[in-house]
Amino acid sequence: MPLDPSPVWFITGCSTGLGRALAGHVLDRGHRAAVTARDPRSVADLVAAHDDRAIALPLDVTDPGQVATAVTRAEEAFGRIDILVNNAGYGYLAAVEEGEDAEVRALFDANVHGAVAVTKAALPGMRARRAGHVVNVSSLGGLAAFGATGYYHATKFALEGLSESLAAEVAPLGIGVTIVEPGAFRTNWSGPSMRQSAVRIADYADTAGKRRVATLASYGHQPGDPERAAAAIVTALEAPQPPLRLVLGTAALQVARAKLDALQRTFTEWEHLSTSTELEPSPA
Repeated sequence: MPLDPSPVWFITGCSTGLGRALAGHVLDRGHRAAVTARDPRSVADLVAAHDDRAIALPLDVTDPGQVATAVTRAEEAFGRIDILVNNAGYGYLAAVEEGEDAEVRALFDANVHGAVAVTKAALPGMRARRAGHVVNVSSLGGLAAFGATGYYHATKFALEGLSESLAAEVAPLGIGVTIVEPGAFRTNWSGPSMRQSAVRIADYADTAGKRRVATLASYGHQPGDPERAAAAIVTALEAPQPPLRLVLGTAALQVARAKLDALQRTFTEWEHLSTSTELEPSPA
């Protein structure tokens, strides 16, 4: 569905990184936007530069009351929400055995349940108009998994499965869904936004431990440009048929293709067992 001349965006997690870049990009293009952050003062400059087309809203996606209020205020201000972008979220470093229960639950609350809550709040308006688009910001880590970020991958794999189901459910209602899968971009993900387990198990030093160090060391050196990612997202949504998945980043595309190749090889290698499990035909 091509965007109308002045679509209304509702973007979560706009204080830094991709969310901030996307909010600035769509506003510079003349679109309208509800720019949300846990502390709306962090996006006040974006709104001030476009005060006729933007509002700053406080939103912690794990707070159901704030979710309901923010969506209502956006719809009251602009009359509708055309594009919802579930971008809020963060990473967590730990070997699976090192994961702390409270931290893991908080991670799922923000990365999965928060996106669900905002989506469920925005969908009634989209259904009523038979129009709209939901953009769920996943990660290359929603396609391929590595040591030390297993719980983060679990949230993104969950978001991707949910998004596929949502796409099937809302397509007949005129609503689209796009999963954005960025690789390493110059954001705070591997720096100030990253949480990590205080638990360290020596047996994982050469696997999850090394990747913890490498992930944190990548901060400030990531090759991806959030501004270009924002432009790519808008370009994809302006297509007559926006994609269900949009991988962002050269290295991310290479890893995604390698994962597909590995899956194909495994399926072929074990096809004889996969196809050996059917019930025997009943005797004639």
